[in-house]
Parts: sequence; C-alpha cells; structure tokens
Amino acid sequence: MCRLFAVCLLSLATTAFAADPPKDKAELEKAFAESLTNTSLVGTFSIAGKEGNKAERYDITKAEKLEGDQWVITARIKYGDKDALFPVPVKVYWADDTPVISLTNMTIPGLGTFTSRVMFYGDRYAGTWQHDKVGGHMWGVLEKKKSEP
Repeated sequence: MCRLFAVCLLSLATTAFAADPPKDKAELEKAFAESLTNTSLVGTFSIAGKEGNKAERYDITKAEKLEGDQWVITARIKYGDKDALFPVPVKVYWADDTPVISLTNMTIPGLGTFTSRVMFYGDRYAGTWQHDKVGGHMWGVLEKKKSEP
C-alpha cells in the first residue's frame, strides 16, 4: 500500500512539473533586470570563523545585460570612508529559472579584490562572498525602491 502511494505521488509530481511550460530565456533575463533595477538588497552577512552576523545593504540603480552571460550591475557601495556608484561587471548563469551572479577575483580600486556567487529567487537572495582573504555567506530580501512623485 505504501509503495503504491509513493508511485502515485511521484506520478502526480512528475505530471505537475511537466505541465509547466519552459520559460523563455529572454523573458527571464528581462524580469531579472527589472527585479534588480532601482532595488535594494537588504540582509545579513556572516564572516567565516567568527560568531554573529552583520547587516548589509546594496542599493542597485541598474542591472543591464550586455552580451552572452555578461551583465553590468550599477550599485552604490559604502565601505569605510568610500561611498560611490560602481558599475560592476558580472556574469549571470541560469539554473533553470534561477539567476546566479558570478564574480571572480575582481579588483575594485580602493576597495580590494572580490569573488562571489549569489543566487536570486523571488524576492530573496543568498550566496557566498570573498573579499581578499576574508569571506562568508550573505542572504536577504530585495526591496523595490518607491518611485518619487
């Protein structure tokens, strides 16, 4: 009886997933660009080997697809006494309908060298980061900025 239930459940699950039409990559890319443009990533980060977490915030003014997997994310970065908009070139890869930002050993003058992998799903993000020799995890939500009248 239990095996029959498992087979029926598996059959229903397979049918449900097969019923969803595949999403067009251009539509996914457009939706991703719109979800990040004029949005803040508000969340938490951890540092590997240290107790506790810290708040983080990245204000993204624009996400733009260039060619292939190449994108530019223009973000306001506050770090120490620095506070400026930086166009950050990244690669975006897709795991089904889920975008994953990939940044590898990119040096931002005056800030350091960064590597990260961050995935986005719905209104949430999660990933890993490395800044020079320090790294950890990051996670949070996307908050769309309210348009001004």
